[in-house]
Amino acid sequence: MSDWDIGVFASIDAGLGVKLEVASDLQIPTIQLHAPHRSTRTAEQAEKFIAKLEALNIQLTAVFGGFDGESYADIPTVERTVGLVPIETRAARLQEMREISDFARLLGCEVVALHLGFVPHDTNSASYQEIIEVTRQLCDHATRNDQSVHLETGQETADGLLAFLTNVQRNNLFINFDPANMILYGTGEPIEALKKVGKYVRSVHCKDATWSDQPGVTWGREVALGEGQVNFEAYLTTLREIGYRGPLTIEREIPQEPERQKTEIGNASRLLTDLRKKIIGK
Repeated sequence: MSDWDIGVFASIDAGLGVKLEVASDLQIPTIQLHAPHRSTRTAEQAEKFIAKLEALNIQLTAVFGGFDGESYADIPTVERTVGLVPIETRAARLQEMREISDFARLLGCEVVALHLGFVPHDTNSASYQEIIEVTRQLCDHATRNDQSVHLETGQETADGLLAFLTNVQRNNLFINFDPANMILYGTGEPIEALKKVGKYVRSVHCKDATWSDQPGVTWGREVALGEGQVNFEAYLTTLREIGYRGPLTIEREIPQEPERQKTEIGNASRLLTDLRKKIIGK
């Protein structure tokens, strides 16, 4: 794999991410995969998927967990439903993440990732310590599968995320940095945040957004890459400064408009390719 290969967020079955055929048509060489439904996370399906990746000459770089019942309708709903934080679903979701890690191992993938959810702000609270513990359990399971765990940015400020990573005390816990999420959630200016957490960044999303008029209270708005308030030249320049050499994975979740989605991913790929050449000469 080359420095800054273009990637796209993809899926096998119904769910988040484009189909592999879209990545192939757009000549995008890497993907992050939204984990398929539990019923299809089998050794037989893993073999079929590996064969398909090989036939299309696509490399898998991460498997993302997601859960039934999650909703991104608005910020309070995210806080209530997303990730391993909600206590009502925590044990079942931790078990599912373990299963996703096992499936990723069958695929030969060394990275599992997820939105952890809104970590409590009071670092002395029992609930904060509980999230520390559940994250440790996931990291320890991933270690047994020779994997790292990447937490996607968005719900936490850079300082809050740094403190959490330090408190978990696991050397296989890293960050999947999404600059648009910092804007969408109103948790911080993305370039400054990237500089703060840079030593932990092992994968990234390339997604764009505009700020809400009430940051942190209401959603910002996701837009096509290059049309929002993420400065992508500054973003890639900062990625070079922190020594990041992994894929630039495009995420554009408008599955209800597949043709527009494919067009905008293609445009994003060209924009990132041009910036890559300008910044690192490749």
